[in-house]
Amino acid sequence: MKTNLPETKFSRRRFLAVTGLAVAAPTIIPASALGRQPGKPAASERITVGAIGCGWQGGSNLGGFLGNKSCQVVAVCDVDKNHLQSTVDTVNKHNGNQDCKGYADYRELCARKDIDAVMLALPDHWHALVAVEAANHGKDIYGEKPLARTIAEQQAIVKAVQKNKRIWQTGSWQRSERHFHYASEIVRNGLIGKLKRVEVGLPAGHSDFAKTKDKMGVTAPPPELDYETWIGPSKMMPYIEARLHKNWRWNYNTGGGQLLDWIGHHCDIAHWGMDCDRSGPSEVEGVGEFPAADEVWNTCTKYRITAKYPNDIEMVIAGGHGDIKGGAKWIGTDGWVWVNRGNAVETSNPKWNDARKLPDELRKVKLYESSNHIGNFLDCVKSRQPTITPVETAHHSAIPGHLGLIAMLVGHKIKWDAKKEVIVGDSEASKLLTRAFRKPWHLARV
Repeated sequence: MKTNLPETKFSRRRFLAVTGLAVAAPTIIPASALGRQPGKPAASERITVGAIGCGWQGGSNLGGFLGNKSCQVVAVCDVDKNHLQSTVDTVNKHNGNQDCKGYADYRELCARKDIDAVMLALPDHWHALVAVEAANHGKDIYGEKPLARTIAEQQAIVKAVQKNKRIWQTGSWQRSERHFHYASEIVRNGLIGKLKRVEVGLPAGHSDFAKTKDKMGVTAPPPELDYETWIGPSKMMPYIEARLHKNWRWNYNTGGGQLLDWIGHHCDIAHWGMDCDRSGPSEVEGVGEFPAADEVWNTCTKYRITAKYPNDIEMVIAGGHGDIKGGAKWIGTDGWVWVNRGNAVETSNPKWNDARKLPDELRKVKLYESSNHIGNFLDCVKSRQPTITPVETAHHSAIPGHLGLIAMLVGHKIKWDAKKEVIVGDSEASKLLTRAFRKPWHLARV
């Protein structure tokens, strides 16, 4: 599939090398980064990467980039000085030099013209600001799920990526796992008949990832953390350690709870099997159990959302309900398929349970294949072809979760125009498609 995405600067370098014309080295990367190393392409042929967000998920993602010989991490950014310094040290140790530069302001990193791509691993409330900034600076982007804190912020990211013709990969890595691909192909190839119902099972409750549940009181922020910037566009709240690193997802000021933390994984796979990467539901309703709004952790702990899709397909998204199994399950007129992590696939037809690839004669629909999620992104940065989870896919995968939360908050069914991406005839619900940004933060113009 051809695209009109522009060539990147390393393609230009290849041309200059072939023609014998001189090319200047980047002004920011020292000369020590430009020589050839055994088993690696020349630095001028490698994709230069900046990492924004160096904590839990950011560190995991960074390992994937450091382990890929086709790229070189040259800059990292974080508002926690401890995270920042340890990550700079890790990158420099891996690179065998001191060339990686640390930043406290993502805008300075994005402004570097010698950086081709960025990896974003930030709390949800920061996704839109940083992604739009990076796209406007011409960076290709590996960004985490859900795409953003609200649907309006997701729309801004999609617009920025499309306008600037950027390559985007979402951290919905399950699409790069063989068994998720296999289960989705069973459905797409009609082997369970006409699709009637889809079940998406997600976690419930709260998980104290940072082991800070006993630190629910207000204290002064630690000196290594720029808390003012960490809160950023969200409402300023007193510093409480239990709602910061890792646990920010349990407060609606910064995250979306288990529902939005996981919607970009299992609903993403459900959509893949449904062929809904560019479409969505028409009606959504839901019920949930919420802590008090002023609790430190106030996100929904138990929920059940029902969405109507075209062709009379019903999707149920649930957390904390025993009748909905974790993962994604498609139910058709002639059978069913269920898939989850841990290479788990079960079907109503026993002959498909142990296989992990359909026979070629049954694969009339062949889904995009990837065996390495970060590698797929870097390959697409070079080829300018779409990734396995482009920005439009991430947007549509998260919309059912956002709409489900809105339906629970307003307490009634909402109607969704999937083409126009608006809630129909409901001003109360429509207000929750967006949120105000705390001054002076605002989305850059696209």
